[in-house]
Amino acid sequence: MSDALQIQWYPGHMTKTRRQMEADLKLVDCVCELLDARIPLSSRNPDIAALCGTKPRLVILNRADLADPAGLRRWTAWFRAQGLPAIQTDCKSRKGIASFQPAVESLLWEKLQRLREKGQVGRALRAMVVGIPNVGKSTFINQISGRKGAKAENRPGVTRGKQWVAVGKELLLLDTPGILWPKFEDEAVGRMLAYTGAIKDDVLDTAELACSLAELLWRRYPDSLRSRYGLDAPADAGGWALLEAVAARRGFRVSGGEPDLERAARVLLEEFRSGRLGRFTLEEPEEGSPS
Repeated sequence: MSDALQIQWYPGHMTKTRRQMEADLKLVDCVCELLDARIPLSSRNPDIAALCGTKPRLVILNRADLADPAGLRRWTAWFRAQGLPAIQTDCKSRKGIASFQPAVESLLWEKLQRLREKGQVGRALRAMVVGIPNVGKSTFINQISGRKGAKAENRPGVTRGKQWVAVGKELLLLDTPGILWPKFEDEAVGRMLAYTGAIKDDVLDTAELACSLAELLWRRYPDSLRSRYGLDAPADAGGWALLEAVAARRGFRVSGGEPDLERAARVLLEEFRSGRLGRFTLEEPEEGSPS
């Protein structure tokens, strides 16, 4: 990755968020970790496992509508093999939303049994919802609760403060601001997060980022680029050549007739993030490790 894509983004409010999460963990029965289904490995904050300790966890592969279905199945099976229950959700169509509460109740079955034995049948379960910025936590909570209880906006880091949202009488959800970690040990993780918009575009070189994404997609999903942009490039084409081809096919030019790479880059990133380019899984389970 070029110097332009060396990403270090850890706003000060995230340090405060981590401390608050540590305190709030004492208030909840389990942790529900939202991941981006396109990048399940890179969208896992490695601090979460350490923060949660032995607290029961549920993995939610969100934005399933944007992920390659075959890749999504592989990741779901992989998490379950690690002993982490996993479900798939798509907040746009509400697919998978109905499976969430039963999954939480199954995760906390022993806790529910103990409450029943103590005669505390009416006590609501409490779950903390965590995840990196822009993974869709607030939208997810709104869908689960059926109301606009949590502010949702498609920009990293807009959720602020502590927000409890009731799901009927049986479940309380604690929304938390998105938290990244202080240093990306693997440069590839930073790239993956940038592709999906988890890192603000204004701290990145958009053309460099789109160049990198185009090269990755050309290796893994060439038919999607051929179909969307009509590309006809060699199998080993580099990112810049692909970006130039996108600009040419879309008629993006600057004065003098040169290809407008910045505009092509913005279009490629937007169409990837919105799903118009196709459904992608950019990581494979064998690249991961249990935590």
